[in-house]
Amino acid sequence: MEAQLKSALLDVARRSVSAAARGDATVLERPTAPILEEPRGAFVTLHTAEGALRGCVGTTAAHRPLFDTVVEMARAAALRDPRFDPVHTEEVDDLEIEISILNPLERIHSIEDVEVGRDGLVVEGRGRRGLLLPQVASERDWSPEVFAAMTCEKAGLPHDAYLGDDVALFRFSTESFKS
Repeated sequence: MEAQLKSALLDVARRSVSAAARGDATVLERPTAPILEEPRGAFVTLHTAEGALRGCVGTTAAHRPLFDTVVEMARAAALRDPRFDPVHTEEVDDLEIEISILNPLERIHSIEDVEVGRDGLVVEGRGRRGLLLPQVASERDWSPEVFAAMTCEKAGLPHDAYLGDDVALFRFSTESFKS
């Protein structure tokens, strides 16, 4: 994605977070670019100026145009991440915003098919689902096995659940950028 579109999406996300923090509806001018109309999954991650996680919400579903997905996920990261209180208006200017645009999920059958730094993971089974973005494993210098175990933990499954026949493992790549 070209730098101008990345900048436009980051601006859209920041304005969505700001509107959400104020309790306002998000009404934004829609840039015209074919990729913004493509159905894509995306995550929006918020960090404080000190680098602490402040919110992260996303969807793997590619049912809505990318523009709408980013607006919705930015609002959700600001207000509905159950791990955090809602973002306050005085915080918005100091937040770092990262957008991760997801490529389609690909079912894999071996942890050897995972490349740390390139792949994100989804584990699904036993009525649970967990997802970790590619940058999580890279930032923590995890092996593929630790990455899979931590994705299982996020899903509320035992660390070795990804080895079972009743749990599916998926990888995906992202295009991530931040401001």
